[in-house]
Amino acid sequence: MPSVLSSISSLLLVVASCRQSVEAFSASSNRRQLVSHQICNSALFASRDDGNNSDEDDNSRPIQNNNNSQINRREALRSALTGAALATSSTLITQPSTADALSLPNPFTPAYTQSNNGRYIPGKRCTAYLVDTTIPPSLIPYRASREAAILKNLGMGYGTSKAPFIEDDITLNNMMNKAVFGSISAVNNAVGGEGADLERKGENYQSFIFLGANFDDTFTAAAAGEEGGDAQLAVGLLEDICKPKERIGNTAIGLSFCPQGCQELLDQYVNGGSESALLEGLKGKGVDEQLTMAHLPILRFAQKKRFSLLALAPESQDLDTVRKGGLQSLDPEKRETYVADAQGFIALTQDPRFKLYTEKSLFKDFRPSSAAVASDEAAAKAEQGNYFAEKILVHEACATCISKWAASRPNALVVTIAPIPDVRFLGGINGRVPRISQFLNKDSLVDDEAVTTILLNPNAKETLSESKWLRLEIGTSPGNWAYQTKVADYLWFSSMPKVNMLPRMMNEQ
Repeated sequence: MPSVLSSISSLLLVVASCRQSVEAFSASSNRRQLVSHQICNSALFASRDDGNNSDEDDNSRPIQNNNNSQINRREALRSALTGAALATSSTLITQPSTADALSLPNPFTPAYTQSNNGRYIPGKRCTAYLVDTTIPPSLIPYRASREAAILKNLGMGYGTSKAPFIEDDITLNNMMNKAVFGSISAVNNAVGGEGADLERKGENYQSFIFLGANFDDTFTAAAAGEEGGDAQLAVGLLEDICKPKERIGNTAIGLSFCPQGCQELLDQYVNGGSESALLEGLKGKGVDEQLTMAHLPILRFAQKKRFSLLALAPESQDLDTVRKGGLQSLDPEKRETYVADAQGFIALTQDPRFKLYTEKSLFKDFRPSSAAVASDEAAAKAEQGNYFAEKILVHEACATCISKWAASRPNALVVTIAPIPDVRFLGGINGRVPRISQFLNKDSLVDDEAVTTILLNPNAKETLSESKWLRLEIGTSPGNWAYQTKVADYLWFSSMPKVNMLPRMMNEQ
């Protein structure tokens, strides 16, 4: 744009100079005509006096001079226009466009380059998504202005509905009924008025939140510009979840990476112990030091708020025993410590929904211990069986510890930090809590909707997808529709996720 303007300016200057040259040339021609006319007159008078010249010679000189002046003016104008065209073309070719030049609107400039100096600015996308229980599941984006309200409702113990947004036929009558009476019901539930959901309160009700995080700084975590993006995001969610008054003195944070033998160390830290003593104690118990450092912002948050920290995992030596010889090789007393509901624990393995979860999710993380085992089908199958026993023991032990702490505390809330493979598709630790809670308390009101699962900064690989898209369902086929399970209740990101990883998005809420 600036180069075109400068070229036009140079063209106008050249034309103006040519016009001056033509005018000067015309004036000089007129002067020459006047001088020649005077000379001719004098010559005419001289010829009349002398009688030597004829009339034909007298008339031919002025005519010849006039023709020469017209030809010279035409040639001058042609050469001037040719020079101006050459100058303009050379300027357009050789002069680069500069951003410092004066920029004026050009009606011929494409619309996409008329703003931001032609720079591409990506559209803003939400960072919180509800996984709606449709078939197949779909994503419902939530604006940033609604995130705090969602988390506050979770903190008040309302849980998350597992039913899809719309179950009946969409007609104008149904839409109006939902718009009017549904809004009134929502307000009543929010303020606790007449018609509020009273079942979500009381001594027999507790709620549970699972934050699935791998602490691996995926794209959305790293793009936030902070080291340890998953931990920072978890703390940010905890800040809003724990704002309701119901959370004062009635909230715990579960740590799936800590063996249950570390409970005393965690209690001392929450009650004012030093951070260095905690780190040294966990290291002495064989806890992964890197995992401890990744959870450090969450530990500091719990100490600041005086929330209980729960060590959930079985002891490492017990896991080694199960990994080598299966559950039958574990000491019965320890087995009873980890598994409170033994009958439910056994019956779960025969449930069709759990079988689908085992095939489509649990076994996806199994890796043979060596190449020799991988080449031996029988050895690989035996090792896979022990891996299955180890994983279900970890899930049952964590869920049992969580449920025991909450069972004696009305309206309690436990927020558990666990790896994504242990909570995805709602079949790991999170899927066992309702059954164990009802086993510990026959009058318990804890159900699937009392448990909310949020995946933090998940990527396609962590949801077992083989493409760039996130995988939202455990498997969709006519035979699996009755057991269809979504990947989680919410997907939460530290920064805007890429658009090519978000499948089946609905309208923004």
